[in-house]
Amino acid sequence: MIILGVILLVVGFLTGISILWTIGIVLVVIGAILWIVGGMGHAVGGRRHYW
Repeated sequence: MIILGVILLVVGFLTGISILWTIGIVLVVIGAILWIVGGMGHAVGGRRHYW
């Protein structure tokens, strides 16, 4: 999810399409939160680890 967000950020920046930029930021933030919560040992979405 983080990688997809970064790709959308780059594509949105290069093409000037602001909706891709916004979706990319949202995906990066959600992916980072899930990664941190999963790394702390909490179950995320029914899984013990999220990656």
